[in-house]
Amino acid sequence: MEAIRAADLKSILHSKRANIYYLEHCRVLINGGRVEYVTDTGKKQLYWNIPIANTTSILLGTGTSVTQAAMRELAKAGVLVGFCGGGGTPLFSVNELDVEVAWFAPQSEYRPTEYLQAWVRFWFDDGLRLHAAKQLQAARLQCLHAAWTTRATRESGFEVDGERLTALLRQAGTQIDNAPDVTALLVGEAQLTKSLFKLAVDTVGYGDFTRAKRGSGTDIANRYLDHGNYLAYGLGATATWVLGLPHGLAVLHGKTRRGGLVFDAADLIKDAVILPQAFLSAMRGDDEQQFRRQCIEALTRNEALDFVIDTLKRIALETSRLAAPADNVESRP
Repeated sequence: MEAIRAADLKSILHSKRANIYYLEHCRVLINGGRVEYVTDTGKKQLYWNIPIANTTSILLGTGTSVTQAAMRELAKAGVLVGFCGGGGTPLFSVNELDVEVAWFAPQSEYRPTEYLQAWVRFWFDDGLRLHAAKQLQAARLQCLHAAWTTRATRESGFEVDGERLTALLRQAGTQIDNAPDVTALLVGEAQLTKSLFKLAVDTVGYGDFTRAKRGSGTDIANRYLDHGNYLAYGLGATATWVLGLPHGLAVLHGKTRRGGLVFDAADLIKDAVILPQAFLSAMRGDDEQQFRRQCIEALTRNEALDFVIDTLKRIALETSRLAAPADNVESRP
């Protein structure tokens, strides 16, 4: 049989890739020309293939290592690699700030510049940055309604009160339209998320619930919310990398977080997909692996990465058209 060369393989668009990996207690390395992770079982070593051409991001948790050769192949395939704590929860990373996850993006100088140029064109204008933030929040509401009312969501056991959800989203939409600044938007976002927690708790009959700070939650729903949110951050980081947008050019979270644009992007899908699954899995008694698999299936089913990429593209192009034309500068020979 004729061998297939790597150069002959066609790249899969990030928005069409199917895999997100969380790995722990293993080594990621090259074996026989393929990227694999190795686990130890007694005296045996088990090798598992990672289909890098069909993978968006990899989270490396407790007890993991990765070789230089493996990182080279992951970068060639455009896979984002992040180091995090056990179960996908935070870790004090190896850089100077306490961030949620340390992302290592592939180095490519051939990504499109169209969206970066459009983003920068409006980003330095406070009014247009607020306009972009409002578009982002409006898209979040759209995704929430679509995800929480699908047949698959209802059949999974999360049959939400439609009238109550519609009322919450309508009220949030009015707050977004009338918000005078980003601070008001963030306040409205926090109020909506709190109301969504209450709605989810009532929907599944979870009982008393208080959202705890990252890593301090003792109940399983808090742990699963932390865990699942990092899958959303992985898609957010992937989307911004694909479009060539630096993580520091946030429109909503930029004042408090250096990688704020990743959080902006993840907010589009986080509450829509991760939140209901966290409470469902907590009620069913799923372990972390089952919960993670359900989250990934839900993200894929809802075409979450497509939605994030398309939303960021639309905001970049539409908002940049509202910017004042740049002053004409006489070119020099």
